[in-house]
Amino acid sequence: MTTNNFDYTNTEIKLQGGGSKTVRKIVIKKGKGYKSVTKYNKGKKTRMIKKPIHKLHIELIKNRKFIPGLFMDCKCKERNKTKKNKN
Repeated sequence: MTTNNFDYTNTEIKLQGGGSKTVRKIVIKKGKGYKSVTKYNKGKKTRMIKKPIHKLHIELIKNRKFIPGLFMDCKCKERNKTKKNKN
């Protein structure tokens, strides 16, 4: 199987206390893919970041290898509180 015909999807959902949830997702279609991290708080989407996956990582996923720190660069930035949205 070549990399161009490789399709893969995986979703990990992590529930924390207080109604917050983190969803980590990987989607690969036709050899190209992206990774995304979405954070929810009390059912509302608060933050999301989406980045492309490196070709070397796609090869490792195809060969069923674990990639430590795959989502380390998908940090959701905290919003600065301003006078308008301090409430």
